[in-house]
Amino acid sequence: MTYQDIVDKYYPVGSPLRDIYMRHCRSVADLALEIARRKNLDLSPDEIEEAAMLHDIGIFLTDADGIECHGTAPYILHGLLGGELLRREGMPERDARVAERHTGAGINEEDIKTQSLPIPPGDYMPKTTLERLICYADKFYSKSGDMKRKPMERVEKSMERISQSTLQRFEALRAEFE
Repeated sequence: MTYQDIVDKYYPVGSPLRDIYMRHCRSVADLALEIARRKNLDLSPDEIEEAAMLHDIGIFLTDADGIECHGTAPYILHGLLGGELLRREGMPERDARVAERHTGAGINEEDIKTQSLPIPPGDYMPKTTLERLICYADKFYSKSGDMKRKPMERVEKSMERISQSTLQRFEALRAEFE
């Protein structure tokens, strides 16, 4: 099964959510591929593209009307739900882990406690280069508004709004990929 088969299965052609999903994921994939080329990362372009195109696969299961998601779960769970879905579909574990670990600049046990996040206890921090790359590239594209690439200052402000530790983790990603 290809990543496109998975996308087609859960995001029907012609639906507004598919248009949002495809535009966002394509932008993330293109930026991740650009960074990988520029930084000469030892990653397969096909694996980068697949992981980027699947990182948000779980959003349709969440309740986020502003981006046409009419599920029942809190949006913060989209990564975990996406990881579970990818495993059920038989996709590579690396794609499931990218989905689970791309939210914010990663989510750790302390974040879950201090922010009272509705997430099962665990460590959802991006660990591999691929996980960190997709997590980083994702921060530059929203699924709402004009969906154009955000300037660095805006990304940093959004990370800082989450927490100081999230901003620090983002800055570490920036140092790695810029």
